[in-house]
Amino acid sequence: MRAIYANLKEEGAFVMMLSVNGETIEINVSTLDELVQHYKLEKQLVVTEVNGVIIDRDNWGSTAVEPGMKIELVHFVGGG
Repeated sequence: MRAIYANLKEEGAFVMMLSVNGETIEINVSTLDELVQHYKLEKQLVVTEVNGVIIDRDNWGSTAVEPGMKIELVHFVGGG
């Protein structure tokens, strides 16, 4: 389920509802890069998709995160 609203918390931070990997979350980030950092993922091993479009890693910092976005974070894990 995607939420489509944003609200203000007591400290005045802009908090929004997003769908990340199919789960609705409430978060205070402004860019895709900040979202990846929030999850403490190794950037070189992550692919991001926003509303069905893969976003190049070089554009994460300039890709604004907005309420209602559907975001998929795919983190590759090695093993054998």
